[in-house]
Amino acid sequence: MSAAAPHRVVVLALDGVYPFELGIPSRILGAADGRYEVLTCTVDGRAVHTNADFTVGVEHGPEVLETADTVVVASVSPERLTEELPPAVAGALARIRPDTRIVSICTAAFVLAAAGLLDGRRATTHWNCADRFRRMYPQVDLDPDVLFVDDGRVLTSAGAAAGIDICLHLIRKDHGSELANRVARRCVVPPFRDGGQAQYIEQPVPEAGPASTAATRAWALAHLDEPLALADLAAHARMSLRTFARRFQDEVGVSPGRWLIQQRVVHARHLLEASDLTVDQIAGRVGFATGASLRQHLHAAIGVSPQAYRRTFQTAR
Repeated sequence: MSAAAPHRVVVLALDGVYPFELGIPSRILGAADGRYEVLTCTVDGRAVHTNADFTVGVEHGPEVLETADTVVVASVSPERLTEELPPAVAGALARIRPDTRIVSICTAAFVLAAAGLLDGRRATTHWNCADRFRRMYPQVDLDPDVLFVDDGRVLTSAGAAAGIDICLHLIRKDHGSELANRVARRCVVPPFRDGGQAQYIEQPVPEAGPASTAATRAWALAHLDEPLALADLAAHARMSLRTFARRFQDEVGVSPGRWLIQQRVVHARHLLEASDLTVDQIAGRVGFATGASLRQHLHAAIGVSPQAYRRTFQTAR
């Protein structure tokens, strides 16, 4: 019996594309043990100008979009963005099948919005372009504080390296955390980044001081099964409650309490995928008081119950 064909990902490179973001899908998804086939195309099959001092030639034209299981639109220079799509771009996007998953990296969210693909959906883009995006596309529910948004068939990511986060998320969603973590190690990137874009937005530099919350975050991850209060974290960091909370928010982009919940949910997802522990047992392992609390937080984070999540990912595994 022949093996299943790999999931075909087609990356669309538009004029003014950022070379770094253009290469992310091939680098990350291409490291996933042959699960994905990554092809690159342009709207006419010709080379495109990048935002750097070179052009990029490709082997495929827009017709390959018709064969894609997932289409990724790479980010482009902001000055190339217009409220209405150029006819060639609109024509290329029209080739995508209705059931194809569509992903944007960084400013490519403008392209999806101009095509009407984000109407009524939650989405994100680079934080520095958020105000412009809202003016151009008020019908989109923009969240500029996150690294990526998974809205089912359509996914959007924030600036530059958030393209790595969303590609790892695709692997995790399609094949589980074990493979996603293996790919992250191969590519020497974190499998899951803390916080969101808030930690990268331009803001006043925190007051000088020798302390960081990094060591305390590492300690907390090793003690998630314990009832960690803000006072415990501040004591470990040898800071006052107020100083610790402020510095944590500056470094991570979310409050200590919200970060702890995020990490507990992440660990719970891994255990749901990789173990046969009951929901109550997993809740205890990750620091939620009850299975009901785990169900509540998991549903708030990803919109499904532990049982539904386990069925999906254990089937993929």
